[in-house]
Order: sequence, then C-alpha cells, then structure tokens
Amino acid sequence: MKLSTLRRWISPSLSIQGKIFLAFSLVALLSILSITGIVYVNMRDTIKSNAVTSVSDSIRQADESLNIMLEEIDRLNMVVVINKNTVIDTLISPSVEISHEWFQEQKRIEEFLSSLITYKPYISRIAVVGLNGKVFFSGGPWLDSTILGTPTMEYMLRNGSRHAYLKQTGVAETITVGREIRYNRETIGVVMVDLRYDFIRKTYGVKPTADSMLYVLDQQNGFVYRPDQTPSFAPSDQKIIDLKRELAGKGDVVEKVIDGRSFIVVSRQSDHTGWSTLALIPLDSLLSESTQLRNLMLEVSVIVLIVVLIGSLQVSSRITINIRRLKAMMMLVKDGNLTFPKKEIKTKDEVGQLYHVFIGMVEELKRLLEGIRVSEKEKREAELTALQAQIRPHFLYNSLNTIKYLAKLNGAPNIEEVSGSLIDLMRGVLGNSNEYLTVREELDYVRSFISIVKYKYMEPIVVHEEIGDPSLLDSRMLKLTLQPIVENAILHGIGSREQGGFVTIRVYEEHRDLMIEVTDNGKGMTSEQMELLLGGQGTKTTSSRFSGMGVRNVHERIVRSFDEPYGIKLYSEPGLYTKVEIRIPNLRGPAGSEQEVS
Repeated sequence: MKLSTLRRWISPSLSIQGKIFLAFSLVALLSILSITGIVYVNMRDTIKSNAVTSVSDSIRQADESLNIMLEEIDRLNMVVVINKNTVIDTLISPSVEISHEWFQEQKRIEEFLSSLITYKPYISRIAVVGLNGKVFFSGGPWLDSTILGTPTMEYMLRNGSRHAYLKQTGVAETITVGREIRYNRETIGVVMVDLRYDFIRKTYGVKPTADSMLYVLDQQNGFVYRPDQTPSFAPSDQKIIDLKRELAGKGDVVEKVIDGRSFIVVSRQSDHTGWSTLALIPLDSLLSESTQLRNLMLEVSVIVLIVVLIGSLQVSSRITINIRRLKAMMMLVKDGNLTFPKKEIKTKDEVGQLYHVFIGMVEELKRLLEGIRVSEKEKREAELTALQAQIRPHFLYNSLNTIKYLAKLNGAPNIEEVSGSLIDLMRGVLGNSNEYLTVREELDYVRSFISIVKYKYMEPIVVHEEIGDPSLLDSRMLKLTLQPIVENAILHGIGSREQGGFVTIRVYEEHRDLMIEVTDNGKGMTSEQMELLLGGQGTKTTSSRFSGMGVRNVHERIVRSFDEPYGIKLYSEPGLYTKVEIRIPNLRGPAGSEQEVS
C-alpha cells in the first residue's frame, strides 16, 4: 500500500473516511481511557471501603465480645459487694489469721469465690481485699496483703465507686476489673477480677493486611492492647496517643500521613469501658494488588485500541461508498428534482436505513405537496359552501317582509317579531359574504335566533350576556361560531326543563386569546357523550346530549383555521350543567383586511 493512498484514507482534511477514522480513534481512545480510569478509581475506592468496613465490623465485634465479658465480670463484682453473710461479715470479722474462725471464714469465702468463676475460662483470678489486711482469692497468681498500698489498690479505691478497669503487667498481663466493697457508707475493701490477656489478644487480632496495626488505649492514654510485632514504619507511642486525642474516639475513618506514609485510620470508642480502638492500615500495601491490576488494564487497553483503529479503517472505507451515493441523490432533491433515478443501497446498516428513510421522506414530501394543494382547494370550497350563500333569495326576503307588514297591520306582534328576526338571521347568513364577523354581529345573530325559538316553549328563555371588556365586541371571529352552540344549548339542554332554564354567554380575554363560554343548567352529559360529540370513539346512545353535528363542525373549523390549541372544550356534570369553552385568537382589524392578533 502506497503512503499517499494511506494518507488520503486517514487524512481528515481530504476525505470523509479520514474524518470517520479520526472520530473513531478519538472516541475509542477517550472511551478506553475513561473506562480504565473509572474502573481503577472505583476499584481503589471499593478496596478501601471493603477494608474499612471489615476493620470496623471486626473492631465492633471485638468491642462487643469484650463488653460481654466485662459486663459478666461487673455482675460478679456486684454479687460479691452485696453479699453480707459471706463477704462483708468476713471482712469486718475480728478473727485473726491462724485461728479456727479465720480458717472457717477463709474456706467459706474462697468456696464462694470459686463458685463464681467456675466455667469462665476467661477469668484467671477473683480476689477480695480488705483494708484491714484480709485477702481472699480463687485462681492465680498468689495474692497477699502486700497489695495494700500498691498503685493497683490505690487506683481501685480511687475509681471503683462503680467499676474500674486497669491493665496490669508483671508476672502475667491481665485486665483487672475492680469495685469497692462498702459497709455503713465506708469502704472496707475491694473486689478484683482478672481477665486473661490471651482473650484480649484473640479478640483484637484484626489484620486486614500483614503490616496493619491495631491499638487499644484506656482513658488515661495507657495501652490496653498493642500488636506483639509491628513493622519498622510503625508510629511511636506518642503519635498514637496524639492521634487518639485528635480523633477523640468519635468513630471516625480518615486518611492520615504519619512519618511520610499514608494510613487509613479507623477509630472507635467503647461506650462501656471508654477505651479507644485505633486501627492503622498502610494505604500502599492495601492497594498493592490494584496497582498490578492497573498495569494489566493499561496493556489490554493498548491492544484494544490498536484493534479498534484497524477496524475503523475497514468500516470507514465501506461507509463512505454509500454515503457518496446518498449525497448525489440528496443534491438532486435540493435542486427540486423529486423524480430522480434511485440508486438502491441494499446494505442493512445505518446508511442503508438512512437511504430508506430518505426515499420515504421524498415520497412523503411529494404526497404532502399534492395533499396541501388539494386540501387548500377543498378547504376554501367547503368554507365558501358552508358560510357564504351563492344565491341571493330576494323573493324570500320580500315574502317575509310582506308577512311582517301584514302581521303589523293585523296587530300580531309575535308574528312580526319572528318574521323580522328570521329576515335578519337569513340576511346575515346568506347575504354576508365575509368569512369573519365581529363578536357584536355574532351576538346579534344569536339574539335573532332566540327571538324565533322562544315561542316553542311555555316558559321564557333566559339568556345572560357577560362581556368582560366592551372592546372585545369588535374582535373578529369565524362566521357562525357561536349560534350553533347556543342553539344546541337551548334545544337539547334547557329545552327538557319545565322551568328555571337559562343560558349564560361569557366573553373575555385570556392570555391574549378570545374566550367565549356558553353555559346552560340543563341535563348535562356523560364523558362518553362529550367524547362522541367532538368526534371521539364513545358509545352512541339514544339519550345523547346533542345531535353532535353543530359543535363538531365549529370545532373542526376552528382547528383547521388556527391549529391547536384553539378549538372547543366541554365541561359537564350530568343533571347539573354543561359548559362549552371556545378559544380562538383575538383578531383585530376591519373586515376584509389582514387580521391582527392583539
């Protein structure tokens, strides 16, 4: 392959194929980098989150296990301090050592203490130490009156009003739990229970990584537990104490840099003992496996990118052939040639689909152009046929005028009124060739119609007119929009009522649109009747609210003339009312001139 051919294929400034190849390459590169970065970051966060969750759960479980043992020891101490016959009476007894009474007391109290720690392997010794020098214990190591005056005894007397915890070192490391023994409001001794330190080691042996560290500190910043072996980079005791003070035992999880090394620090404070637990996890050792996985992901990404680049060259070459064909056909359509010779593209990929969409669009365009021409012609013909009279029935006007004149001569004002109203109504409908009328003229037609039909009913027809703004009477609207609505309201709404029927016509402006509401208090309609009335799919019944033709005609004329959202909306409650809401543009200007929307 020549270098010039390859350059022509992949150069974005010379060919579409080059642009496609460049786009594919950039998208693939960005995608691979983004996915690799997101996966690596999420993996790091997941590893840290899992480590924190694991350590937190382990610390919580260790704390709960220790609390269970300490609570059990507290209960044992309570049993001892409230036992008067065996413990208190023995401590205050005047008997001295190496006497028969002393031996009896010693046997009784040591049997009592031994029974308390039976089947409790985590307790190494329980002891009762009187301030008078009497010492009784069960378990080991040996204990005598030399404990009096020691720091341990002083600590227990100072803090043992309820319970005191102290870690002791020496022959055997233990956790000592003590409590004062009081009689007559005076301290007469203490009870001390030693918890085996091996149970502390097992309980707090939490190591998410080989070089992680866990410390337990008491409220005096003494180390209750520390790992037996620590790595060379382990922080000093003072830094652990400072870290405990900084976190204040609130159960925080933070990342800290100590001596130039990053750690995840998990802290927890026990509600029972007040001890603080600190777990330090080196971040580099925790994430060592993620670093190896990151390098592997980078290697895979490079291989995938090379494969994608090779594939994009092949794909772009096949795509551009059909794109050129499609472009040639589009240029013909651009020049107005809708009957161009079609070069069929048989592929089923996106370009093939685009070809079929384009051909369909051209066919639809030809159909729409023909439809627009026919629709416009039919629209004008239908509107002229429905709204304009092509014949001037002068003989009918003359006949009606004669009837009106004779009714006046014979004193029949009702016949005169009906014939006069009919003349005005026919002259407006048949004699006025304008497509638009003012609201005032449309209301005049309504009044003429009411003057005719009111003689069909025993009760007078009450029609209220509410005009929000008198200037709206000069707004223009489609001819014969309002009269069919009022006709249906009278004939099919209040016509069935014996009395009390009325129709309200309200004219107002809303959002720069002309709104006309026709409301009657007739028998109302169901939702199916309203849907059928506007051309829906409702079920047709014999008790239909309207004949349907008048309202549907008005709605279709408005929508055809002004498009959505203009038209008619119906609101009704059966047995209560029906409201027809007409929304049309607020048109201003004289008849026959270009309409202006206010």
